[in-house]
Amino acid sequence: MLYKFLFFIGRVIRNPSLKSYHEFLKTSETWSKEELLKYQFDKCKSFLEFTYIYSPYYRKVFQEIGFLPNEMTSLEDIKKIPCMDKTELLNNTSSVHTTYSFKKIFHSETSGTTGQPLKFARNEEWDSHNRAAMFRGYSWHGIKVWDKNGYFWGYNLDKSAVVKTKLLDKLQNRFRLFSYNKNEILRFIKKLKYAKYLHGYSSMIYEVAKIVNKMNLDGKYNLKMIKGTSEKIYENYHNEVNKAFGLKIISEYGAAETGLIAFECEKGNMHINVENVIVEIEDGEIIVTNLLSKSFPIIRYKLGDKVTLSDPDFICSCGRNHPVIIDILGRVGRKIIGYQKKYPSFTFYYVFKNLALNSNIVLNFQAVQNEIGKVTLLIEQPENDPSKLLQNELYKYFSDDIDFTVKYEQNFHVKEGKLKDFITSID
Repeated sequence: MLYKFLFFIGRVIRNPSLKSYHEFLKTSETWSKEELLKYQFDKCKSFLEFTYIYSPYYRKVFQEIGFLPNEMTSLEDIKKIPCMDKTELLNNTSSVHTTYSFKKIFHSETSGTTGQPLKFARNEEWDSHNRAAMFRGYSWHGIKVWDKNGYFWGYNLDKSAVVKTKLLDKLQNRFRLFSYNKNEILRFIKKLKYAKYLHGYSSMIYEVAKIVNKMNLDGKYNLKMIKGTSEKIYENYHNEVNKAFGLKIISEYGAAETGLIAFECEKGNMHINVENVIVEIEDGEIIVTNLLSKSFPIIRYKLGDKVTLSDPDFICSCGRNHPVIIDILGRVGRKIIGYQKKYPSFTFYYVFKNLALNSNIVLNFQAVQNEIGKVTLLIEQPENDPSKLLQNELYKYFSDDIDFTVKYEQNFHVKEGKLKDFITSID
């Protein structure tokens, strides 16, 4: 009851619009596709009208292309607006920001793992409604946000930052791993017996699960949800985590600048948060418009991920009519450089997916390239490929254009920041 009370107090002070919007989202999750699209269109039109008035950058863009938001007749009209990538957003940060005077603003920034961090202002409605969407996702798994929870999200902090973080964690009924030594891990695992959910970097969740299994730590866990964020969730993670805790890792997909895009339901499908965002796919790449981003409009933003959507007629057995993301294949733009050709980095996705589907060989990998035409593949599992199936799959996609060095039984899981499946030093 204490943490529920603290949450209510914090919500009133920090996110006053969160409660009403969460209640709205719990209602809209039962809507038909037609109702969802009608709401999305109305929200989009209103948002773009606001943007036209208050964002100097977009007012100029709209005028140049002759786009008038108040004359929109369908969501298709948004495609008249040119796409924006992170480089353009960084170059025009000041003028993209709107001039409207909001009652409350939060200062945010991206992690910068793919380049220069983006710093921007986020209005209270944007922040609160994004949180409301996340909490709705929690409710699909029987979780209350004030339930006791374990958290993996960075620990390489100075002493003063550690004290502040521990205090904030305490107020949120949360505990986290600050050090990757054995005693700290064991203390963390012991606390998990009292937690309802576990969340954070999926690679760290996986690493702790391996320790639980290796040491036969039967903790009689009462976890209802294990949520992985910010990283690829390898198929083998589910096996290890399920063995340790009796649950698979569910997916949450989004970014600091786009907000929450999709959340996995109890039936295993990632539903797009259509009340808050519009998702388009062009040439396999996801393009996102955030309908809440009034302080810093995110319009037709190329997030940089290659994404696959379900068939428009697909109906999830959970009963929700929100469209579904089937898979997030990898980053668009990063290239594997062969002697003669260049290849998208998500080609590795197909190589290892084919191995899993066709030969039942599930491997966790990290590819590293420091020289043209040469790639080192780090594989976590022991070598168990008498027919050289991995080499055959690699040859299918790359032929003789790349020389691969494959190293098995490698520990490439980082303990700080995000795990990357492809690292290159070649510009």
